[in-house]
Amino acid sequence: MHAKQGSTNFLKAVIVLIGIAVLALCILIVPHIANFAAELYTSIVPMKYLIVILMYGAAVPFYFALYQAFKLLGYIDAGTAFSDLSVKSLKNIRWCAISISGLYVMGLPLFRLIAKKVDPPIGFIGAIIIVASLVIAVFAAVLERLLQEAISIKSDHDLTV
Repeated sequence: MHAKQGSTNFLKAVIVLIGIAVLALCILIVPHIANFAAELYTSIVPMKYLIVILMYGAAVPFYFALYQAFKLLGYIDAGTAFSDLSVKSLKNIRWCAISISGLYVMGLPLFRLIAKKVDPPIGFIGAIIIVASLVIAVFAAVLERLLQEAISIKSDHDLTV
């Protein structure tokens, strides 16, 4: 095994562990958060379901982005990192991050409501997720652009040789 493949295997393991951790949070924590929010605002009947839809809805693009990152590491292992497939994976990761940010932007009013009745830092959770997702989206966009330029330079170089 090459050192490169060892590092990509480590990153793949990290991706799997992150996926397991978020799954555990979805199973163990999200229902409690939803029930807590519903108890705080009994007058808002769909509160519990809004929280569940928001958090589980964000899990879908999150897991798709993890899958795309896993695929990207596979392309690196296969020696095809400088390919349109890698660019496509980065583009998908970018759109997943934007989707997560969008969902949490729509959910900010819910976080504000909850923050009014409990410790205010809870209101920052949504903002942190939005900012983190946007940072990932920008980073993926920059990598996507750099990769496209590297592919272009590589293809120009291959044509001149």
